[in-house]
Amino acid sequence: MELGLNITQEQVDELKAHADDINYDVAKEREKLVRHDVMSHVYAYGVQCPKAKGIIHLGATSCYVGDNTDIIVMTEALKLVRKKLINVINELAKFADKYKNQPTLAFTHFQPAQPTTVGKRATLWLMELKLDLDDLDYIIDSMMLLGSKGTTGTQASFLELFEGDHEKIKELENKIAKKMGYTKCF
Repeated sequence: MELGLNITQEQVDELKAHADDINYDVAKEREKLVRHDVMSHVYAYGVQCPKAKGIIHLGATSCYVGDNTDIIVMTEALKLVRKKLINVINELAKFADKYKNQPTLAFTHFQPAQPTTVGKRATLWLMELKLDLDDLDYIIDSMMLLGSKGTTGTQASFLELFEGDHEKIKELENKIAKKMGYTKCF
């Protein structure tokens, strides 16, 4: 199939068919034996998908699975924070508009200065939150997957899989990034 790997459509279809019915009891028992979380789940998935067993985790290391998953989880968490921040900004904007004519005292250097309005003060808070939103957007847009680096960052397992072809590894990383919603990998 893709990138010249000996993977059949039948194997891929079997993996897809069992993506949501992995026997976690098998994984739990296997982990007691091998003391390795990722390999225990690879084993359990292989029990569900005997035809595809040999291609599960093909070339990958546990770091590939765990580290990329962590980045995906962090990105999704940042997106949730962003959504909540936008809600706070919207509510504070309503507050600022509601109290735009309500007088209050402004301060400078922690000293009373001159009159302002509660609404005006709220716009200053809004400005800070908008800067936070801009920072958050930059961070989310800059997130990258670790990619296919292997245990120590040398890509040794993938170099072996692709018989030393660095270009195929780059292509694999680009495909992985795109599939997971990222523009690139480290």
